[in-house]
Amino acid sequence: MRTTYDTTRRHILDAGQQLIVVKGFAGVGLNEILTAAAIPKGSFYHYFGSKEQYGCALMEQYFSDYLLRLDQLLHPSPEAADASSARARLITYWERWVDTQCSQDVKEKCLVVKLSAEVADLSEDMRMILCEGTKRVRASLTACIANGVTDGSLQSSIDPEKTAQMLYQMWLGASLLAKLQRDRTPLEYAFATTIATLREPVS
Repeated sequence: MRTTYDTTRRHILDAGQQLIVVKGFAGVGLNEILTAAAIPKGSFYHYFGSKEQYGCALMEQYFSDYLLRLDQLLHPSPEAADASSARARLITYWERWVDTQCSQDVKEKCLVVKLSAEVADLSEDMRMILCEGTKRVRASLTACIANGVTDGSLQSSIDPEKTAQMLYQMWLGASLLAKLQRDRTPLEYAFATTIATLREPVS
């Protein structure tokens, strides 16, 4: 029974996410979510007490999925086949960022880029979930940069925490500019700056 509940709840979240990542949270009405998920209004309120609670659940699910993928990429287990350096894994992460932001697949779009400015003034609960989620993303990046210093793929002078924060902020800004300009150039500049920042040690 619980499996059916969780599956249906996830289906409703996934259906709404594909709309919200394009039109924003306020731009998507409840009826649109109901239609996309093919459920009646009563079923929606069985899983979510309000549209705001739905938004909170959507953000929590988004970060849960995102952080799982991020951990698999940046912090593979010792038994994993990927034996690449921490620096190489970081570069792969940013390459994928460019690909997903330039992709036409709405499922790959970043909800942080889409919703941060909007929900910060709309819902305190959603703002806090976004804030905590991005903090955890930066922590994961910080840990990988620190691993790069340890494994010798990054210069020892780099400050992992400050570098992670600077890069993450830069990429969020570049993503917004790319959306405004409908041009990938800001992302390409961000990638070039990232490569220059994550320099390999001089032999």
